Amino acid sequence: MIIRASDVTVRFGSKTILDGLSLDVRRGEILGFVGASGTGKSVLLRTILGLNAKQGGTIEVFGIDYERAPEEQRLSVEQRWGVLFQQGALFSSLTVLENIQVPMREYLDLSPPLMDELARLKIDLVGLAPDAAEKYPSELSGGMIKRAALARALSLDPDIVFLDEPTSGLDPIGAAEFDELIMTLRDTLGLTVYMVTHDLDSLYQACDRIAVLGKKKVLVEGPLQTMLDNDDPWVRSYFHGKRARAIVVPDDDTNTDEKH
Repeated sequence: MIIRASDVTVRFGSKTILDGLSLDVRRGEILGFVGASGTGKSVLLRTILGLNAKQGGTIEVFGIDYERAPEEQRLSVEQRWGVLFQQGALFSSLTVLENIQVPMREYLDLSPPLMDELARLKIDLVGLAPDAAEKYPSELSGGMIKRAALARALSLDPDIVFLDEPTSGLDPIGAAEFDELIMTLRDTLGLTVYMVTHDLDSLYQACDRIAVLGKKKVLVEGPLQTMLDNDDPWVRSYFHGKRARAIVVPDDDTNTDEKH
């Protein structure tokens, strides 16, 4: 397991957001993490990253209890993950090239020419045109911002990438292209992907497993068929509601998925 969260409790003041939550993230998978708005999906992500304090339980990343690890070990863990926050969180005063170089400057000792070369490689990797390197975030479309932020998340060649609502604000074509990009990067780079999302298309198309957050815990986790078979009212409403998609899960002796 790359991530193992066990019996995690998070409170803000007197309000409990997560209560005894447990979740494993497996190496090489794309995990989709879903739940109703305000249930704590982003809270768990930020808690895994050490940005929120927890009041109970343990979270191990790469087998290391990040919260209790010494500083040197924490830095080592941080270099093995990349994060794409919901709105991209690019620095408005920096070019795309400079934004991608921020983690390199923080963690690595590289010459400026080498950083330029590596940043341009990441730009190409996420499908941006070479001239995007010198553009500022204000000059980018929503889809380009997502890709630039992903390039920054990949700047240190991480083992796991955290994506917070990566297709939010994208049109259907752009969202589908972004899902394809994530799947391609997972396959070519051997990434593990932890994706917080509301996007049903992403869950159907890109995710190997899905975990549903509700009642301050993980209600159910597993492949898509497990979601479709689950009897929890919210899960049924989400995956069988008016915006859900019909799906035919193939038998083991077939090689093609029929999704429509």
